[in-house]
Amino acid sequence: MRILHILDHSLPLHSGYTFRTAAILREQRALGWETFHLTTPKQGFSTVEVEEADGLRFYRTLAPEGTGLVAQMRLTARRIDQLVDQLQPDLIHAHSPVLNALPAEWVGRKRRLPVVYEMRASWEDAAVDHGTTTEGSLRYRVSRALESFALRHADQITTICEGLRGDIRQRGIPADKITVIPNAVDAEAFQFGAEPDAALRSELGLDGCTVLGFAGSFYGYEGLDLLVAATARLAARDPQIRLLLVGGGVQEANLRSQAAELGIADRVIFTGRVPHNRVQKYYELIDVLAYPRLPIRLTELVTPLKPLEAMAQGRMFVASDVGGHRELVRHGETGFLCKAGSVEALADAIADVLSHRERWPAIRRQARDFVERERTWANSVARYREVYRRALATRGRESTLAEEAR
Repeated sequence: MRILHILDHSLPLHSGYTFRTAAILREQRALGWETFHLTTPKQGFSTVEVEEADGLRFYRTLAPEGTGLVAQMRLTARRIDQLVDQLQPDLIHAHSPVLNALPAEWVGRKRRLPVVYEMRASWEDAAVDHGTTTEGSLRYRVSRALESFALRHADQITTICEGLRGDIRQRGIPADKITVIPNAVDAEAFQFGAEPDAALRSELGLDGCTVLGFAGSFYGYEGLDLLVAATARLAARDPQIRLLLVGGGVQEANLRSQAAELGIADRVIFTGRVPHNRVQKYYELIDVLAYPRLPIRLTELVTPLKPLEAMAQGRMFVASDVGGHRELVRHGETGFLCKAGSVEALADAIADVLSHRERWPAIRRQARDFVERERTWANSVARYREVYRRALATRGRESTLAEEAR
C-alpha cells in the first residue's frame, strides 16, 4: 500500500508534531507500507523540492515568504496533484491543521482517492493559544466551521485522544468514522532509571541540590510561570531547591524576569534548547518533573507526549489535572495530579512527592509497565490498518489491503 502523507512541517525541525510524524512513518514502513511525505509552505522558506532528514524523504511545497493562507492551500493542492501523478498513492493521509485537509480533499475528489484526516488539535483552539484570536470571535467561528467542513468530507478521521474524539462527535460526525491513534513513545529509546551524569550536574551547579524541572517548549499554556512561583515557595523552606528549565520559547524572557522579581534568579537554570539526543541527560538530573498546564480548551482536550516520555524513563512527575493529563496519568500509580492553575496546589504536590521517596520505585515500575503495555508506537500505528481499510472501501479499493494481507 502506498500512502501520501500531507504535513504542516517535518524533520529536521523538532517539535512534538514532527516526532509523532516520524514515529508513525517508521512504524508504517515496518508494516511493509510505502510512505511518501509532503510538507506545506508552513515548513518555512525553501529552495529545494525534496529534502532528506533522518532517513526519510520529504517533498516540499515552495512558496515565497509572506504568501497568504489561501494561496498556500492552492500551492499545496497543486503539489499534491503533481505527486499523485508521480507516486500513484492508494490514499492521501492529511495531518492537522485544516489547511492541509482541505487541499487534500480537493485533490482526493478530483482523483477519486480516499482521504484520511488526522486531527491532532483544533485549528481554532490553537489560534486562541497563540494569541491570534479569541474564543467566540468571528475568526474563531470561521476556523471552527472550516474544521467541521473538512471533518465531514474526509473518508475517515483519526485523532490523538478521547478528548478530541468527543469534540469531533459534537460536530455531528458519526462515531464509526473516528478512530483514536493515541500518542505513544518508543520505550526502548529511553533508558529506564539511568544514573545522572555527574559532570553535567556539576557544570550546571546542581551538586547537592534537589532539582525540579521541565523540558520542552515554553508556551503560555504550559503554565511555567506557576512552576517558577511554586519553586519560590519551596525554596523558602529548602535553600537547596533548584529549577532546571530545558528548552526555550516565547515565554522565556517573562520567566527570567519573574525569577528575578521573586529573588530566585540564581536558583532557576535556563539551559536553552539542547539537541534532541541529549535531552535524556538533562531529564536524569531532575528529581521531580512538573507539567502545570493551564486549564484551557486546548489542554482539556489534547494529550501531550511529555508525561509518556517521563513514564518511559521512570521519572517522578506532577501534572495539573487538565483533561489531557487525566486521560494519561493514573494518580498515585504512574504519576501525580494536582489542581490546575494553582501555585499552592502545585507546590504542595511537589513537596508531597519529595517527602515520600519510598514510593518512587513502585511508581517508576508501574509507569514503565503502562507505557510498554499500552502506549508503544507499534501498538498505536497498527490501528491504521482498519482506518485505511474503511477509507479504501469508500472508493471500492478494499482489495488493496486484502492483497497485501495475502
